[in-house]
Amino acid sequence: MEAKLVDRLPEGDGWQYEPKWDGFRCLALRADGRVELRSKSGRSLGRFFPEIEELLRRVDNHAFALDGELVIEKDGVLSFDALQMRLHPAESRVRKLAAKTPATFILFDCLLDHRGRSLIDESLSKRREALEILYESVLAKESAIWLSPYTHDRSTAEAWLGKSGTALDGVVAKRIDGPYRPAERAMLKVKRMRTADCVVGGFRYEKDSNLVGSLLLGLYDDEGRLHHVGFCSGISNVERPALTRRLEALIEPPGFTGDAPGGPSRWSTERSAEWEPLRPELVVEVYYDHVTANRFRHGTRILRWRKDKAPAQCTFEQLERELSPRLIEELLER
Repeated sequence: MEAKLVDRLPEGDGWQYEPKWDGFRCLALRADGRVELRSKSGRSLGRFFPEIEELLRRVDNHAFALDGELVIEKDGVLSFDALQMRLHPAESRVRKLAAKTPATFILFDCLLDHRGRSLIDESLSKRREALEILYESVLAKESAIWLSPYTHDRSTAEAWLGKSGTALDGVVAKRIDGPYRPAERAMLKVKRMRTADCVVGGFRYEKDSNLVGSLLLGLYDDEGRLHHVGFCSGISNVERPALTRRLEALIEPPGFTGDAPGGPSRWSTERSAEWEPLRPELVVEVYYDHVTANRFRHGTRILRWRKDKAPAQCTFEQLERELSPRLIEELLER
């Protein structure tokens, strides 16, 4: 079951609100002592997370089907990059990473109860009850298995978003009386959008055009080097001519003095090396959702130009990472 992105939490009775976790969605299936971990696309995840597979195989229960999120904590924050590193073809490498940075499986739904009965058509309230029974009876003793909190009170969920700052990825809303609806966007999610002030270190022209297509964003490290951290392409057609002239007047190498566009990475494309360097004078505030390996995981959206901000003030320190589940739980309980 998937979620539809909305701007605000739904009002009225009959909703359950839960934290949204930034990890790999995972179904854990167990029958006759065999365990299978599946991604949202149906891909097997067991070989990439052997510590979770082995843990669930040891559980003293004959069958279950659990829905949740695989996350990895590093230095008190969730690391999506550490998750991606697990998708490695070498088993020896995966085993080494599993020992060094073990994963946590956060549970939020139960599709098969401890008696082996399907709960797909049951209400969320009954599925949650079954999940808590299973968790308390056989899973709570495992530190790598964690039960996601929830509330039925909208004001509490709003407070989660408010006082958690940018530590929480968002909140998911589910109908309490609703069945589990596979492959349907039957849940609602409100994501936390973060903002950052970035230096425009370069730009790219639109394909087959002499007008700007995207801005290349940079942040300074502690040594004063400007690193490429992402892009923004949400520029209106009305803005493009004037913005292009403004940018072309600033063309001057090197643009970025640290990591620059065009280097080998998982984000590279055939156009990655095609860009114009700029003097680091323009600062723009952008919306972003996630940071992975010191880069914005997705494209950003312009909020405003910051003429009042000095480029040197645009550093990595302003970026927010998600706290670990246990630290978030402590935060939500305050």
